[in-house]
Amino acid sequence: MEEVCEGKDFSFPGHEEKILSFWSEIKAFETQLDRTESLPEYIFYDGPPFATGLPHYGHILAGTIKDIVTRYQTMRGHHVTRRFGWDCHGLPVENEIDRKLGIKRRDEVLKMGIDKYNEECRSIVTRYVEEWEKVITRTGRWIDFRNDYKTMDLKFMESVWWVFSQLYEKGLVYKGFKVMPYSTGCKTVLSNFEAGQNYKDVPDPEIMVAFPIIDDPHNASFVAWTTTPWTLPSNLALCVNGNFDYVKVRNKHTGKVYVVAESRLSALPVEKPKSSVANGPAGDLKTSNSKSKGGKSENLMDSYELLEKVKGNDLVKKKYEPLFNYFSEFSNMAFRVVADNYVTDDSGTGIVHCAPAFGEDDYRVCIEYQIINKGENLIVAVDDDGCFTERITDFSGRYVKDADKDIIENVKARGRLVKSGSYTHSYPFCWRSDTPLIYRAVPSWFVRVEDLKEKLLENNKQTYWVPDYVKEKRFHNWLENARDWAVSRSRFWGTPLPVWISEDAEEVIVMDSVAKLEKLSGVKVFDLHRHNIDHITIPSSRGPEFGVLRRVDDVFDCWFESGSMPYAYIHYPFENIELFEKNFPGQFIAEGLDQTRGWFYTLMVLSTALFGKPAFRNLVCNGLVLAEDGKKMSKKLKNYPSPLEVINDYGADALRLYLINSPVVRAETLRFKKDGVYGVVKDVFLPWYNAYRFLVQNAKRLEVEGLAPFTPLDIGTLKNSPNVLDQWINSATQSLVHFVRQEMDAYRLYTVVPYLLKFLDNLTNIYVRFNRKRLKGRTGEEDCRTALSTLYSVLLTSCKVMSPFTPFFTEVLYQNMRKVSTGAEESIHYCSFPQEEGERDERIERSVSRMMTVIDLARNIRERHNKPLKSPLREMIVVHPDADFLDDIAGKLKEYVLEELNVRSLVPCIDTLKYSSLRAEPEFSVLGKRLGKSMGIVAKEIKAMSQKDIIAFEEAGEVTIASHTLKLADIKVVREFKRPAGLTDKEIDAAGDGDVLVIMDLRPDESLYEAGVAREVVNRIQKLRKKVALEPTDVVDVYFESLDEDKSKLERVLNSQEQYIRDAIGSPLLSSILMPPQAVIIGEESYHQIYELSFTIYLARAALVFKSDAILALYAGNTKFAQGLETYLLSRDHSNLRSEFQLNNGKITVDGIEKQPSVNVVLGEHLFLSVGDYFLRTKSG
Repeated sequence: MEEVCEGKDFSFPGHEEKILSFWSEIKAFETQLDRTESLPEYIFYDGPPFATGLPHYGHILAGTIKDIVTRYQTMRGHHVTRRFGWDCHGLPVENEIDRKLGIKRRDEVLKMGIDKYNEECRSIVTRYVEEWEKVITRTGRWIDFRNDYKTMDLKFMESVWWVFSQLYEKGLVYKGFKVMPYSTGCKTVLSNFEAGQNYKDVPDPEIMVAFPIIDDPHNASFVAWTTTPWTLPSNLALCVNGNFDYVKVRNKHTGKVYVVAESRLSALPVEKPKSSVANGPAGDLKTSNSKSKGGKSENLMDSYELLEKVKGNDLVKKKYEPLFNYFSEFSNMAFRVVADNYVTDDSGTGIVHCAPAFGEDDYRVCIEYQIINKGENLIVAVDDDGCFTERITDFSGRYVKDADKDIIENVKARGRLVKSGSYTHSYPFCWRSDTPLIYRAVPSWFVRVEDLKEKLLENNKQTYWVPDYVKEKRFHNWLENARDWAVSRSRFWGTPLPVWISEDAEEVIVMDSVAKLEKLSGVKVFDLHRHNIDHITIPSSRGPEFGVLRRVDDVFDCWFESGSMPYAYIHYPFENIELFEKNFPGQFIAEGLDQTRGWFYTLMVLSTALFGKPAFRNLVCNGLVLAEDGKKMSKKLKNYPSPLEVINDYGADALRLYLINSPVVRAETLRFKKDGVYGVVKDVFLPWYNAYRFLVQNAKRLEVEGLAPFTPLDIGTLKNSPNVLDQWINSATQSLVHFVRQEMDAYRLYTVVPYLLKFLDNLTNIYVRFNRKRLKGRTGEEDCRTALSTLYSVLLTSCKVMSPFTPFFTEVLYQNMRKVSTGAEESIHYCSFPQEEGERDERIERSVSRMMTVIDLARNIRERHNKPLKSPLREMIVVHPDADFLDDIAGKLKEYVLEELNVRSLVPCIDTLKYSSLRAEPEFSVLGKRLGKSMGIVAKEIKAMSQKDIIAFEEAGEVTIASHTLKLADIKVVREFKRPAGLTDKEIDAAGDGDVLVIMDLRPDESLYEAGVAREVVNRIQKLRKKVALEPTDVVDVYFESLDEDKSKLERVLNSQEQYIRDAIGSPLLSSILMPPQAVIIGEESYHQIYELSFTIYLARAALVFKSDAILALYAGNTKFAQGLETYLLSRDHSNLRSEFQLNNGKITVDGIEKQPSVNVVLGEHLFLSVGDYFLRTKSG
């Protein structure tokens, strides 16, 4: 393995760029697909985005989810085709061209020519494809851009035709009118999903209008309320609620008689004449609208008298005088009262005016009461631009919203205005043009979704969603209220409807293929867009006298195209028949929460209609990524950093993990914070990298020390390691593999990442931290190689497990680690997902977990009493009822606990009541709702439970109190420390977590003084090594010099702790009087009042120590030759010289000194490589 730099010098983005080049060089993605070609297919559908805008965090999030799942499935032994798709048709494209060309009206397109307009649209569709590929590739996502699919491709469009033709043959297609949200800005119908995307609170006029009742004995008028005065010219009926009570009241001052719902009587104006004139026109009345509720009632009682009271059903069929005469030919059937429960009494008058061309409920009710007939040509008196047609003579050509004011004036002039005002409410606006929507009846082609409702609900049950509540609630409710789907749009740039109709509308042909169109028309077809097929006619099968069939003008709603994607992207059924039929439904899709009413819905509708099946088996639904301020990300507001900026600063892997380890994967919202991405680098990648670097450094150290290069031991050998932490980390790695397999198979990405992060934390902060001596070779070469091999194996396995999540970083580590492994794959992404090997040791995993709890609790006690870890303590007691755990903590884990906590002894205690008392408290949050009034009695008895009762309850797992059975979750058992008699909290203290209790003896002990000094000295030496940038493998001599008057005190302490210090720093700590004159000092620092001692530490380059007499003897007393040898050896690179001695078992031959004889130099006999080595030899000899 090659040396690696420090974490602070490691550029995550820089190495990711190198990995991208490496993948490109070896054609990694293509190779992976080739290698897995014979494996079972895993079908993934990639929902097509529009390429008319740049990718944002929502796209990156969904793309990351897709990439993780598809990489994982590849590692699990599947062939996963991943083709990028583009949504090319529809409003987003047309809008851009309209803005570019200044087009505002439909006739301007026709004047320009559909051919020119559509080619303009085609020219911008792929404008940002390169930018998309750059961003998506940079995020680490593997997907095929070369073999992508586009909804504007001939093959895709042909499959869409086939889908529609199948629905038509099944009787699921019809033509009719439907009141739909309509954008006058875009001149097109919107889906209900699109209409719900841009609501605004706006003021609109609200008026009450009088409709005189024909042949009423009191000359009464119905009073209807509306906030859309522009619909009044198209009024054909009034609607009441049959269950409401309606009253006929006379205004005492004006004599006018009105009919309104009794519960809405207060909405009528309180009218008083300006003068003594009793019956002036409505315009001469003063209207009082008192803000006081009581005052209003009083005024009403003063102003109106009750004449009659009837049920709404009694008003049905009553005729009234129309407000305008634009629809007088409908008088026989229209202008009468109908009833429906959609009329409410929370606003208005309880009477709704119906204009069936402009209200969904209006249209439905008018058909039900046969005021209009389904299938007839409904007169829609507003054109595609939102302007009144010539039929509305008084306002012809006026934009409807602009005409509101004049219509109100017209109503007033007719004496029919009862009341007017302004009403602020939430109103839908077009999400593209930002113009107010109107509801308008449009001729459209429909799919009978309502007929499929039961099958849709059944198919939904067959799918698996993460999170499941989106399926069970949001999507289920949407399906339950499904309405027939208007799939046609009166637009230009889209897949044309394949419907040809004769002039008398008696003959209809639906094309299911290009071949059929060519055969029937005799025209060669090369493109299916409108300008290339609208001119094609089909001779009537009834004979020439019946003329020709022409195509209807409409194109498909682009949601129909994307819903056809599972078939169209592989050109089914014209190609890939076996591939499709063997693998439908697809295994996996993933998109945002907004697609529950979009792509998820259209996929389900079309697959159910075509095959009676869902289109997909598994679905991951993500939430919305917001800006840090909680608002929608906006280029205009510049309230978020660009994705590439974040990636260039912190790397794509960090961004991926940040997004995946957030609420957004559970379909909740995420406030994006760039600092959060940095947090992932700091808390995940740097510790992970440092564990890897520690492995590489210590593997290289073996070579530096002249030992055999590092090669990892086989798994079988590692499994038999006697070291408890080897056993633990191997078991924890198997648990990791088991957990990730289990959760990824269930598509629960949000549970996987926290587990992975905890594993990495344990690897770095437990295994590496507690095994530093072993990994550094301080416990012997064999043990060192076992520890290094274990760390290597765990890092390699965890890299493979993490590779779907962090494809770059795991590749970086793998490429270096594979150099010491024979037969390793060229890329980590060619590897299989790790298998579970052998049984997991749950006991040791549990014990180590509890050990860390013990350590944390003990640290808390130290912090509470201001006892730093460098200060040794005499004793700690661990209290727990589990004998196995106590055996482990007092046995094989003991050395780690004592060293980490700097405690002399550990005492296990199984008697939980020896140092603690138990008391029980009710869990009010759990029991409150369940017990209700019984809560008080039960709570009292819980609090009165004895120690014996509590222990029995914990053993049994339940207890019955006041006839209520309570479980462990219902009662909180509190363990409180019972301090031994005669000791204060300054002398002994405890901490617990409800499971384990830790007690620390805090009393000072002189015998601990020397150990405390030694730890402080070691700590200062290690910090100084780091300060002068020494690597762990760099050999130096370490000296100390006392700055105290009594210098013997420090020497005495250090001598008593000599073995501990040597183990900790890897060499002896030398008195400064042993420092040779030629020593090169590379670091020194003085410290004062450390345990009341002051001293200086020196770090010096390892210096050779010669045994001059022995060297002189090599040359039979020739002083010149002896000096020449010493000069030569001093000129050699120290580390190379050390390696040469180690490779030759402590002996080298020097024969390269000019005019001097060859001699054999023996380590320890003629020289020492450091003052430390010399000191140890002379001390032992």
